[in-house]
Amino acid sequence: MGVAMRMFSGWRTLFVAVLVGLSVPSYGEVLKIVVNDTIHPITDEYIGRALAEAARNKDQALLIELNTPGGLVESTRDIIEKILASPVPVIVYVTPSGSRAASAGFFILESADVAAMAPGTNTGAAHPVTLGGGKVDDVMKEKMENDAAALMRSVVSKRGRNVELAESTVRQSKSFTDQEALSQKMIDYVATSEQNLLQQMQGKTVKRFDGKTITLNLVGETIRPFDMTLKQRILAFIMDPNIAFILLAVGALALYAEFNHPGAVVPGTVGIVFILLAAFALNLLPTRFAAVVLILTSFALFALEAKFATHGVLAMGGMVTMILGGLLLVDAPIPEMRVHLLTALAVSIPLGGITVFLMSIALRARANKVTTGAQGLVGEVGIAETTLSPRGKVFVHGELWDAVSSSGVPAGQTVVVIAVDGLQLRVEPSAAVERAPAASMV
Repeated sequence: MGVAMRMFSGWRTLFVAVLVGLSVPSYGEVLKIVVNDTIHPITDEYIGRALAEAARNKDQALLIELNTPGGLVESTRDIIEKILASPVPVIVYVTPSGSRAASAGFFILESADVAAMAPGTNTGAAHPVTLGGGKVDDVMKEKMENDAAALMRSVVSKRGRNVELAESTVRQSKSFTDQEALSQKMIDYVATSEQNLLQQMQGKTVKRFDGKTITLNLVGETIRPFDMTLKQRILAFIMDPNIAFILLAVGALALYAEFNHPGAVVPGTVGIVFILLAAFALNLLPTRFAAVVLILTSFALFALEAKFATHGVLAMGGMVTMILGGLLLVDAPIPEMRVHLLTALAVSIPLGGITVFLMSIALRARANKVTTGAQGLVGEVGIAETTLSPRGKVFVHGELWDAVSSSGVPAGQTVVVIAVDGLQLRVEPSAAVERAPAASMV
């Protein structure tokens, strides 16, 4: 009996332990996201969502794998603000080899609790660039540099990194390889892989932005990927200026086709959807609305070419204005966030040809003789089924009609319809109709 009780007690203890183990959530994982794009509002939303997820799950750290040529200043500031306020330590790792954390990416790298790079990567070149890359006066240029330099100093000094060299990336656009950045204390580690990075960090003390220190022991911890939502992936895709330009141009073409063929429905629906998607992306990007006017003007020139047939002069003008509109559409600080010349050419030239073709078809259709209804019968040739004296029957358009003629027409003779009075045709012998124009020419 005693043995049975001891066995029962042992099983009960094991059962309770299993239940307790299942009921207590397991913390201590490393959340990982991949940022392999320019820095824009969707990137900001993605990183913010990852930080919130890491804080909610009480993860030990958030690992951001970064590869970016730079991006928008406002989005960069928002990301830095979120990283500095995060209760979860943030590790930014520039990877894979051949990647970079340039411009805005360098700011994000320096804002992290732990900054690391893979071999063969580079960072820096954080000089502020005016939208569109145009020249500004010396006072404005100095203001922009000072503002960016102050942000860099405020972040780097708290992280215990090389303030002077970090500031030189802003004022002198300096760039550094992974080894240069490590030896000059702008990053903390150079690691060949995620696991190698975690091993180097094992047991090391990290000073947080608020002055507190923590020790990270992440070796062996689960690295949990955290992907963009479907919405974020779609929005990030259309945030590409080249995609936004294509959506805008194709949407305008579809609406143009709908206006020329009212009731087609499909072109109008496609056009509205595409233009709304383009408008959403351009609303988040630094857009020149004068460029939108240029794009719309190009369609007006295409229409005029089809109407007046200027042997391609207006069509060429339309293509040029569309190309210029595309190139000037997004006024971004880095080339990667502007419409490429190849995209502008590949869209504008075919689109110009298609638009002129559609417009010429529409104009020819409007100029053609009406072939339906009562007007469509006027001028048609038929056969007198009965003698018209003056009324009788004629066969026109495969149908038998009541007809009247001002002159007698024997059965079997060809007649021409000259008017339609309700359900009765007025006809004349075809020979008389042919002679009338000839006589008028004498």
